[in-house]
Amino acid sequence: MKNVAVISLGCDKNRIDTERLLYRLVNAGYGVSDVGDADIIIVNTCAFIESARQESIDNILNCAELKKTGKCKKLIVTGCLPQKYRNELKKALPEVDAFLGTFEYENIVAAADDEPVCETDNDDYEKFCAAENCGRLLTTYPHVAYLKIAEGCDNKCTFCTIPGIRGAYRSRPIEDIVGEAEKLVADGVKELILVAQDVSRYGADIGGSLVELLKKLSRLPALTRLLYCYPERVTDELIGLIATTPNIANYIDVPIQHCSDKILKLMNRHTTKAEIETLIGKLHDKGIAVRTTLMVGFPGETDTEFEELCEFVRQVKPEYAGVFAYSKEDGTPAARLPGHVTKSVKAGRVKTLGKICTASTREFNEKQVGKTLRVIYEDADFDKNKFVGRTEFQNPDVDGVVYFTGTDVEVGRVYDVKITKCGNYDLYGRLVRCGKENQ
Repeated sequence: MKNVAVISLGCDKNRIDTERLLYRLVNAGYGVSDVGDADIIIVNTCAFIESARQESIDNILNCAELKKTGKCKKLIVTGCLPQKYRNELKKALPEVDAFLGTFEYENIVAAADDEPVCETDNDDYEKFCAAENCGRLLTTYPHVAYLKIAEGCDNKCTFCTIPGIRGAYRSRPIEDIVGEAEKLVADGVKELILVAQDVSRYGADIGGSLVELLKKLSRLPALTRLLYCYPERVTDELIGLIATTPNIANYIDVPIQHCSDKILKLMNRHTTKAEIETLIGKLHDKGIAVRTTLMVGFPGETDTEFEELCEFVRQVKPEYAGVFAYSKEDGTPAARLPGHVTKSVKAGRVKTLGKICTASTREFNEKQVGKTLRVIYEDADFDKNKFVGRTEFQNPDVDGVVYFTGTDVEVGRVYDVKITKCGNYDLYGRLVRCGKENQ
């Protein structure tokens, strides 16, 4: 039996594509191994911004070296990078045996088997739905799964290449999503994390809505978490549903990107500073933790707009925020705008705003000290000699964790942990008693 290894780069949506890719290969008789023991290595790439493309290229080149020195006999590159730059990659990377774009994952077994593969840019809706229902081999903890509810994007932010790579927005049928969720829960998943390029747009193209989907998912014995909800589509109805439904996490990811009305308009974002401020206020009033994404150095951002953004974050105090610098992407409207900011200035702004965001998270964490929180146990940190878990206001990998002491814990179960101290990102505590699993 031949073994395959997959390096998955980029976003959680890419992770799901990787899991479906692995499922196809395992069903075809392939084994899964580490990169060093693999006969076939697959690099599932990201091409969102320059740094992501560079990371993808670096991984491809490293794997190409393994073809020369290791067990690997075949290298396949999939995902966003070949979708956007297939012809250039073929010329630049002759050591790669096959390239598959974002609409071609179903061809992975043929590529692994050395069979001819037809290239296509087809984003046919029925094909998309079939691909999303093929099955998955989870790469997360067994009690956590990401659930893709749509593909593509129609928002057309002026800085973004995703519509050109992933195509138009396409919602999955609600029965497909619920059916997949039911199978995941039956297999032991206790937390479903909804993802799409724009989760809040769900159903607009097929006559449904995110609220309708959430009402169905909330009947399952699992916690549902919302990522990537655009601010203009976070309605009072949605906020009320999150706040009053036990099986929906009191947490939402709302990527605002900026607060300056001038910059938001240049970005082709469909909201205003006042509307964002009102929205975050509503969410906080309902006890819902907010994660957001902030972009600095967009063309036209002067010191005035940057300071406006800094002051806005100080005032609205998001619990969590990711800060990144604008990346000039060829072919996007933003690339043609005047007033581009130098790399050094962008780097300085990332650092400055990052400190403000860290202070906001620290302030939130300090408010948790003395409380007893429900924590799902996930891992152990042997260096710290502590167990590691998360509260419902902590998303995996990005929001910090809870380190706690105790005995007789089981991965995937929920425990009551009294918080005794905090750091900038993480919480520390001790187990009080076994909590009740999500019902």
